[in-house]
Formats: sequence, C-alpha cells, structure tokens
Amino acid sequence: QVQLRESGGGLVQPGGSLRLSCAASGSIFSINVMGWYRQAPGKQRELVASITRGGSTNYADSVKGRFTISRDNAKNTVYLQMNSLKPEDTAVYYCNAQGVVVGKPFNSWGQGTQVTVSS
Repeated sequence: QVQLRESGGGLVQPGGSLRLSCAASGSIFSINVMGWYRQAPGKQRELVASITRGGSTNYADSVKGRFTISRDNAKNTVYLQMNSLKPEDTAVYYCNAQGVVVGKPFNSWGQGTQVTVSS
C-alpha cells in the first residue's frame, strides 16, 4: 500500500498564491510519475500537472505560466506552487502517484484538499 497525504489547501483571494504538498509513504516503492488533479463541482476530474522521476513536466493549458510542479525524490514528495489564482481554479485538488511497489504497479490517490479562490 502507498499512502498519499496532501496539505496546503485553503481560501485565497483572486491573484493570490498557494502551495500544495503531497508526501507518499508506505511499502518500499519506486514512484515514476506524481501529479495533481482537480475536480470542481459538477465537472470531471482533470489533470493539472504531472512530473516524472526524471523531472519532465506536463501542464494543463489553463494553468501554464501560473502553476509550477516540482518533486523531491528523496522525500517522495510533490509540490504544486499556484500563483495568480483565479476563481475558476476553485476545486478539490488530488495528489496522484504511479509506480511499482514490491514488483507490482500501483496507482494511488490522496484524499483531496480544497482550494477556494474567492474575494
């Protein structure tokens, strides 16, 4: 089992910033890809950003230039720095990790953290 613990959500005004963190723990494992997804009320869950173990990144068009994803492989932690936040960024943000544990592939999700952008 691989557990993901998110932190850093909250309420922020438009134009503000937040930093999300997600730490993985559990059995001996190798994480290949870590990422952040979000789901707004009445909408499907969508990819926000992802990063490979080697540092290659991928962003949704809607967040390019405003959000930055990074990871600390030694700590099995991924971060999402969110700047210039907009009301449309309001959603529950979920951490995701994919890799191998004890020789078997896994795809784990965090519980989610609420991000609300409002004045």
